[in-house]
Amino acid sequence: MKKSVFFGAATVAALVAGAAAAGTLDDVKERGKLNCGVTTGLVGFAAPDANGEWEGFDVAVCRAVAAAVLNDASAVEFVPTTGKTRFTALASGEIDMLARNTTWTFSRDVDLKFEFVGVNYYDGQGFMVPKELGVSSAKELDGATVCIQTGTTTELNLADFFRSNNISYEPVPIETNAEAQQQYLAGACDVYTTDASGLAATRATFEDPSAHVVLPEIVSKEPLGPLVRHGDNEWGDIVRWTLNALITAEELGVTSANLGDLSAAAGGNPEVNRLLGTEGNLGEMLGLPADWAVKALAVSGNYGEIFEANIGESTPIGLARGLNAQWTNGGLLYSPPFR
Repeated sequence: MKKSVFFGAATVAALVAGAAAAGTLDDVKERGKLNCGVTTGLVGFAAPDANGEWEGFDVAVCRAVAAAVLNDASAVEFVPTTGKTRFTALASGEIDMLARNTTWTFSRDVDLKFEFVGVNYYDGQGFMVPKELGVSSAKELDGATVCIQTGTTTELNLADFFRSNNISYEPVPIETNAEAQQQYLAGACDVYTTDASGLAATRATFEDPSAHVVLPEIVSKEPLGPLVRHGDNEWGDIVRWTLNALITAEELGVTSANLGDLSAAAGGNPEVNRLLGTEGNLGEMLGLPADWAVKALAVSGNYGEIFEANIGESTPIGLARGLNAQWTNGGLLYSPPFR
């Protein structure tokens, strides 16, 4: 679900150089829509509903960027990508940004010539097994068959974990989360491994989620976030600061309920004023209207509202904030200042 490292760096670099030179902001404005790469379908993060409308935690970031740039949150073409195709789609210019469960790593940032604009979910790789297997720890999985998405460094994490614990496994290669779910439920593999958030999202779609257990081990760091191509700093700034606006709004108490009142007139908090464009010229610096962040926040609210509506504890996904709580609440969520 995350982490391809097998795409040729030279090919990517050549594609990026050509695509970035065009100026993504101008392309998006001329096209009148944002092309946003998402997963092929992971409930809670990015998946089409019964009417074919994409929704989810990552989808909300795409819509916020479209609202900030085009004043239209619906002006988004969602492009489903797999672990193998996502980086090609971004490098070639097929998509303007990639907003799916993609891990920020050294090689992707440096060698593949992409720009991670921030982290919107701090995660780690885990393991899910049927409860009837009677396993309480991943260290008890010696000889297990494991469903794992191809073209990902999940494979490398898996190999490292089993090797370091001196146990063996048999990989069952799959390409999409839907295929993994089908194979796992059919008994083609004993274990499904991917990001813990992805396991929770997948488990929530099962007919009987309680028949499956996510084991306690987290075997990697997976900072997930949106990314763009190297070489187009103007566009990277827009995507980065749109994400930061969602995060900062929660920290400052700006919500969908009070956004209208706070943006109607300058209030008492100078950073709120700068964020919402009632004072200062931050929008001008981005090449956007003064109220660009207001438009982004009007779509689905702030980061906390987006989290709770799509993957929070009151949803079938049932994820606690944990590391994704604001830094003021013991989490890692932290935006640079709006000044």
